[in-house]
Amino acid sequence: MTRRGAAARLALYFAALFGAIGIQMPFWPLWLASRGLTPAQIGLAAAAIYLGRMMFSPLIGTVADRRGDRKRPLIVLSMAAALAYLLFAATHSLLAILAVSVLTAGLWGGLIPVGDSLALTACSRWHLDYGRVRLWGSAAFIAMATLTGRLLGAWGPSALVWMIAGAFAVTAAACLPLPDLKTATERARRLPLRPLLTNRLFLTFLAWAALNQAAHALYYAFATLHWHRAGLSDDTIGLLWSEGVVAEILLFSVSGPVVRRLGPAGLLMAAGLGGAVRWTLLGLTTDLPVLIVAQLLHAATFGCAHLGAMHFLQRGAPAEINARAQSVYAAVASGAAPALMSPVGGWLYQRLGGSAFLIMALVSLGAMAMAYRLKRHWGGGIIIEG
Repeated sequence: MTRRGAAARLALYFAALFGAIGIQMPFWPLWLASRGLTPAQIGLAAAAIYLGRMMFSPLIGTVADRRGDRKRPLIVLSMAAALAYLLFAATHSLLAILAVSVLTAGLWGGLIPVGDSLALTACSRWHLDYGRVRLWGSAAFIAMATLTGRLLGAWGPSALVWMIAGAFAVTAAACLPLPDLKTATERARRLPLRPLLTNRLFLTFLAWAALNQAAHALYYAFATLHWHRAGLSDDTIGLLWSEGVVAEILLFSVSGPVVRRLGPAGLLMAAGLGGAVRWTLLGLTTDLPVLIVAQLLHAATFGCAHLGAMHFLQRGAPAEINARAQSVYAAVASGAAPALMSPVGGWLYQRLGGSAFLIMALVSLGAMAMAYRLKRHWGGGIIIEG
């Protein structure tokens, strides 16, 4: 396989996966509401999604490491997610919806760390820029979210189940041409995860991940509502969200020099600092020019965070347990942290309104402190020995 061919195949995978997420993430509450769920029950369904990611990700990462490959698990997970989403068509009770939510979130949530593990291994082998490959996922997210918004006007929320299932089937097809890279399975079976989980550097990294992602919980749950109450139109709010993803794409397009200049720990520090500034601006005003500036900082709070985390895991975790390390990170950052912070964020917003974002700025400063500690004590190499 040529270098260009490997890049194209990885880009296709990311575009398919995040295209599916671009259908699901912005619009799934509409389907839940169409089933008669109240706002409180929709909140429970959101918590079930976080729970699914937290439960399934470490297990899926362990299976991938023990097998020694990444490609086949990705194909199986994608097809299983497609089939599992079809179960929603037959669910009507809250309990059934919560159960299927845990299952589907666990399956597609497990795709992300295993796919990143394969992508980082491939980028190392073919000397590719991970950010420039990953940006196609962000571009597909915007495209599919925009297209879905238009289609739902004609088809209604009931179409979402079939659209998401179809998108994950397309993801499975996009996994077929991926490079079939393998690690040493005997060493993977012999190398336990416990030394990593008790390693101070890895625990510092997880503390950064938890704080950084927790600081986003209020934004994801209440930014649209907050801006709408301030009088911003739906079109303006949509453009603000899109602006953040565009800023992320621009960072990914030049990620090579940025990673070389800052290093993984420096990127994590930039994410924390960017969060402190971004959430402070959101907490102080809803003036549109300021919000435009604040949304550009998504390149720091998400873009720098993602690049820093991926490169830290690639350099710090042995290849034989990289999928497990990725999955533990995903379970904390995309599962436990937002699951715990979401209800706290709701409580804060109910009492403080937009000023609750100032609390999130303090949380981001805590993340920056963890990143600074990591930068001081990590030499840039493997953090545990096999």
